[in-house]
Amino acid sequence: MIRGIGIDVVDIARFERKLERTPALVERLFAESERGRPVRSLAARFAAKESLIKALGGRVDVRWHDMRVVQDELGNPDFDLTGALGVCLAALGIDRVHLSMSHDAGIASAFVVLEASEPNGTPA
Repeated sequence: MIRGIGIDVVDIARFERKLERTPALVERLFAESERGRPVRSLAARFAAKESLIKALGGRVDVRWHDMRVVQDELGNPDFDLTGALGVCLAALGIDRVHLSMSHDAGIASAFVVLEASEPNGTPA
């Protein structure tokens, strides 16, 4: 059962200007394992985190670093569901997170779907 859906788009050039004006944003928004990537990849990860927040209905008891975007064994994007994010999702009855990210034509985008196997869980 789908418990939440979120989508976000980021203008990559604008995002890059913000990072140039405030370099500390990289450390604030991204876990160490996410840093050092091209700006388009950081913008897509930021869109993924914003999409997750939207899918959760804005109720997020986790920090930016807790919403760490990782890749599975096939290179597909996913969230690291351990730690604070895993606890938050479990408390809401969410047991699966689907993530898609893309960047093209100066835009980074992400789409998140939250899924629960039990229909009686707390709505997202």
